[in-house]
Amino acid sequence: MVLSDIILPILILVIFILSKAIKIVNEYERVVIFRLGRLSGIKGPGLFLIIPIIDTVVKIDLRVVTIDVPKQNVITKDNVTVDVDAVVYYKVVEPSSAVNEVENYKYATSTLSQTTLRDAIGQIELDELLSKREEINRNIQEMLDVSTDPWGIKVTGVTLRDVKIDDTMLRAIAKQAEAEREKRARIILAEGEYIAAEKMQQAAKLYQDMPAGLKLRELQTIAEVAREKNLIVISNSMEIGGMAAMSKAFSEKNKG
Repeated sequence: MVLSDIILPILILVIFILSKAIKIVNEYERVVIFRLGRLSGIKGPGLFLIIPIIDTVVKIDLRVVTIDVPKQNVITKDNVTVDVDAVVYYKVVEPSSAVNEVENYKYATSTLSQTTLRDAIGQIELDELLSKREEINRNIQEMLDVSTDPWGIKVTGVTLRDVKIDDTMLRAIAKQAEAEREKRARIILAEGEYIAAEKMQQAAKLYQDMPAGLKLRELQTIAEVAREKNLIVISNSMEIGGMAAMSKAFSEKNKG
């Protein structure tokens, strides 16, 4: 009876110690172990033992973490105010650094993402922000990765999700785009007129050197008019030849 009274408490104590000593972590987790306050090592995945009371553990998740960076009010390089938000993806690659080098790596990475986003957008103009999203994403990722590397953090991706511009600025951008399209249209029209004028001048010279060709062209025009059954006044070929001569004289005058 006395022996059983002794064994039972010992058995309870052993079970209690084992429950505290046995640890199991998943494949995507690691445990940083401190023994009497000093870094002892990193364990996991699977089952391992620690010394209760003497050892303390900090569990770290190695999976990719997503940070939803809240909307930031930023002034671009050309003094345009925009609201920008982004998504940042990172993972812990050095668990011991994530525990020892920074107090709270999740909060630190989130705050750094916000400040880096503002700094990066502030160094570019609005046109670049709207047209070079992929390049800006890579630049922000590289800036974050350099800053978080001492913490054992690897930034795997950054995506600018939304860029919001003031309505007044949107109207100004729309007017600028419309003016640019109109300018291109006028340039193309002017180039077409110039090419057509050159071709007409060349044709006039050819007809002057080949009167028979001019007559054939006149007959072809008459045939086309006859097929269309339209009324047209046809000038004498001599008059057309005179016009060709005038065109040649005008061309030689310009060259002189």
